[in-house]
Amino acid sequence: MTTGPPVSLVRDPQPKGADSSEPAGQPVGTLLSVNVGMPKDVPWQGRTVFTGVFKEAVPGSHWVGTLNVEGDGQGDLAGHGGEQRAVFVYQIDSYRYWERELGRNDFVCGQFGENFTVEGLSDAEVCIGDRYRIGSAIFEVTQPRVTCYRVGIRMNEPRIPALLVSHHRPGFYFRVLEEGEVQAGDDIVKLSSGPEQMAVADVDALLYLPGRTRQGLLRALRIPALSPGWQGSFRALLDEDSGSGNAGLAVTSPPPAWPGFRQLAVTAITRESDSAISIRFEDPTDAPVPAARPGQYLTLRVQPDEGQRALLRNYSLSGPPGADYYRVTVKRERGGAVSGYLHTRLAVGDRVEIAAPRGTFILDVTHAPVLLISAGIGATPVLAMLQALAQERSEREIWWLQGARDSREHPFAAEARALLASLPNVRAHVYYSHPGPNDVEGRDFDSAGRLTASVLAELKPPQDAETYICGPAAFMDEISAGLAALGCDASRMHTEPFGPAASSTPGIAARNAPAPHPPAGQPGNGPTITFARSGLAIPWSSDYGALLELAEACDVPVRWSCRTGVCQTCETTIIAGNVDYSPDPVEPPADGSVFICCSQPRGDIALDL
Repeated sequence: MTTGPPVSLVRDPQPKGADSSEPAGQPVGTLLSVNVGMPKDVPWQGRTVFTGVFKEAVPGSHWVGTLNVEGDGQGDLAGHGGEQRAVFVYQIDSYRYWERELGRNDFVCGQFGENFTVEGLSDAEVCIGDRYRIGSAIFEVTQPRVTCYRVGIRMNEPRIPALLVSHHRPGFYFRVLEEGEVQAGDDIVKLSSGPEQMAVADVDALLYLPGRTRQGLLRALRIPALSPGWQGSFRALLDEDSGSGNAGLAVTSPPPAWPGFRQLAVTAITRESDSAISIRFEDPTDAPVPAARPGQYLTLRVQPDEGQRALLRNYSLSGPPGADYYRVTVKRERGGAVSGYLHTRLAVGDRVEIAAPRGTFILDVTHAPVLLISAGIGATPVLAMLQALAQERSEREIWWLQGARDSREHPFAAEARALLASLPNVRAHVYYSHPGPNDVEGRDFDSAGRLTASVLAELKPPQDAETYICGPAAFMDEISAGLAALGCDASRMHTEPFGPAASSTPGIAARNAPAPHPPAGQPGNGPTITFARSGLAIPWSSDYGALLELAEACDVPVRWSCRTGVCQTCETTIIAGNVDYSPDPVEPPADGSVFICCSQPRGDIALDL
């Protein structure tokens, strides 16, 4: 699809001193083309993508408002558009660079999804916080572009999201300080320089590429014009303690204490409720096991019947963090092969193959109030958090909100009460949806009925709390929405799903996806790929370019954005095995994680999907 004038017809650039030292008030470039386009459905790889990346050059004068250029729109407002990303800018010099680099001569203005095609204003010279006048409007530079797979669709070049970053030519966004009219041919006049004088390309590299420094992060955070999203990413990078991965792009599990699986011995089995048992595991040599973080889980590999393939299941740790043993709590599920085996056939003295503690649902170390909210067996990981708070004699404001059916299905009732009694600043409330005849209000529970969003509103929890929610998916969705309605910050809400996590496939038209299943067609003959949360073990086929493509063929819920190893949205815990990369990601994943969008198995692997 061709839109706008060919780049070859745009007059050769006549540099106007785009150097950042140009005195304020002097022209530093020219607006060559104004490009707009409304979001539309575009076919892509058998799916439908809703995207506004297709822009067309438009003649005449156009109004630029706070949110966008007249006639323009964005398909994915989570990643594009809004006040901080009202206008996207790309340079004619970069066009000519990519023509040489890619060996192409078919580019037209708007090819990179930009609103303004400009002469001058290179990513190496324009700085975050710089201000410019174009026409009668005034703009401020807020952030580099966050590249995603849709620019690859527009360019018919799937590598381009990674290339824009690795070649330091991302482009950048304007915030509109004063609305006004612009048109092609307008001078771009620099009004002032941003503090710290950090170039767009340098800020982009600070987030996406290795070699960042603490000083660079602190410097970027001193720029008021930097968009809140990028500020949050840089703060996360400053706070990270894992030593690997990129906390600014993905929340990753701390490095696992050992690779793959090891055998641990069952030393105790305890009944917690009518449907749940706790299992204690210890090292057969009596050595203490590596410490887990409060909220993490273990992956168990069991073979319920001889001749049947081994099955993997994740179970949250419910024991005290730092103990010399692990304790998990397992609810028996109707028809559950693994839970049924653990409830009826596992015995003290047996040995079980176990992967090291993993997970990102981990208690923070701040002094903010903390909400621990659970339903049913969802109390398991938040109990470990409560134990950690009790161990440190925390003076934080702690809320324990738990829902259960009745006392027979109320796990950890006595244990939680004892822990709460040891803490100085606690509010606890237990809800029974169907109290039994022997259940006493005020002794066994506090209120009859379900723990719902409306009940939560009556309790008025603190808006600045770090919140941890675990339970059925519908429960977590309702409680999260209820907290958001009360003004709580979504970034402080943490959830732990029992099964596969929700997928994130930006711009892809919604559909009712079936449950995970083997892919259509002839099975492969390669190594076995186990999707632990989805209960699938699939032989690899070289027909798939990456693990992500196999997961999609199986309708396994996945998360991705760039599909080229840049954004790290697809970062996934690898429980066992190793992978190769093609193409190589711009920065390695965290220890114990892989990027499924650009990796292929080296042998049998197990993924936390």
